[in-house]
Amino acid sequence: MSPAVLLGIGAVGMALLLFLVLKAKVQPFVALLVVSTGVALAGGVPPAELVDTIEKGMGSTLGHVAIIIALGAMVGRIIELSGGANALAHTLIRRFGERRTPLALAVAGFILGIPVFFEVGLIILMPLAYGVARSAKKPLLVYALPMGAAMLTVHAFLPPHPGAVAAAKQIGSDLGWILLLGLPITAVVVGIGYLVSNRLTRKEYPISPDVRAEVYGSPDLLPHGSGGGAAAVATAPAEAKTEQAPSFGMIVALILTPILLILAGTVGQLALPEGAVLREALTVIGAPMVALLIALVLAAWLLGIRRGWSHAHVAEVMGSALPPVAMVILVAGAGGVFGKVLVTTGIGDAVADLLQSTGLPLLVLAFAMTLLLRGAQGSATVALVTTAGLITPLMQGLDLSPGRLALVSLAMGAGALGLSHVNDAGYWMFAKLVGLEVGSALRTWTVLTTVMGVTGFALTAAVWPFV
Repeated sequence: MSPAVLLGIGAVGMALLLFLVLKAKVQPFVALLVVSTGVALAGGVPPAELVDTIEKGMGSTLGHVAIIIALGAMVGRIIELSGGANALAHTLIRRFGERRTPLALAVAGFILGIPVFFEVGLIILMPLAYGVARSAKKPLLVYALPMGAAMLTVHAFLPPHPGAVAAAKQIGSDLGWILLLGLPITAVVVGIGYLVSNRLTRKEYPISPDVRAEVYGSPDLLPHGSGGGAAAVATAPAEAKTEQAPSFGMIVALILTPILLILAGTVGQLALPEGAVLREALTVIGAPMVALLIALVLAAWLLGIRRGWSHAHVAEVMGSALPPVAMVILVAGAGGVFGKVLVTTGIGDAVADLLQSTGLPLLVLAFAMTLLLRGAQGSATVALVTTAGLITPLMQGLDLSPGRLALVSLAMGAGALGLSHVNDAGYWMFAKLVGLEVGSALRTWTVLTTVMGVTGFALTAAVWPFV
């Protein structure tokens, strides 16, 4: 089959994927499987090999991705329900002081965003933004905007979040290297986002009456707990916990534990000779799955059993983390199927040749394609796994170093951060919780996330020559 025909099949497949997700409102997991099946058959995969191709794509991705996402979600759930997330944020607010409370909330969003999914973190921290806005009598957006953007930045860039893990798996990037380079890059992006948000929030935007009443109205006159509005949802997690909260240091230590273990494994492979006992030990405990498993055991003991939780309750809390991430895991696996189909049919090679003919550097292509897909269909995870499938054939002959492979993953994360707008569930969640109209959310949230995404890409490009 000629490259032109293969490119045409790939283009039709991408158009069909966007139509199914955007217009027909088909669940992304189903849409990816439908498109993958159609593209595989049209691209020449024999019907007898179709199921095997799909299973290999799903299995090779989920064998790596599912465990990491599930363990990360369990750690985050224990931190959430133990009251650790609120303790973390309250301590930061006290230590930063009233004038720097927006920065404190941004730092809290950055730290909490590592183990906790974006949507969950937003629900946990939003009541704190409500409270400080009420006491300071300042606009809610001043506190909520940098906090929400910080959490979304971590969600797009870093493991154990699903898009970052799935994309890294597809292109062969090491998670230790992603953390080694991504943590400082992400921290700088969050810092710049905080400065940009200060500028964006100089103008006061109107907010919805229900959120205004929740934040600034008299608590005695408000029917707390009645109704299902955004404000009522936001306050639920803060009110649910009555037991003594864990300490700030313990929460930070638990969040850092898997990160430090993974980094230790990466550094050990770089600095120690092959066959050294210490290198082998660090390789084992630095494997992302093992590092997260260690963190999960520590969290279950320190935040649960040691503080009076029964073993049954700990198991129940761990189990409750899985339903919300199940579909995300399946979407990541379906993205792996799509990538496998592109490679098997030869469409990936045809796309790689086309991309090479543009003369654009790989880093630019990774960022631009993810950004366009993110803007077109809304999901950061779908944008990441789809782009990874498209650019993987392009990377096969480049012999990139582990550091540069990590930077490609981070450039894709920067693209997944930008253009969060009306087709993104995260956009609507933020807008509703803060009470913004569509236009106001576009001028603040969308602008900020896009500026931060471009900043993240610029930082990866600046680091590229040195790794």
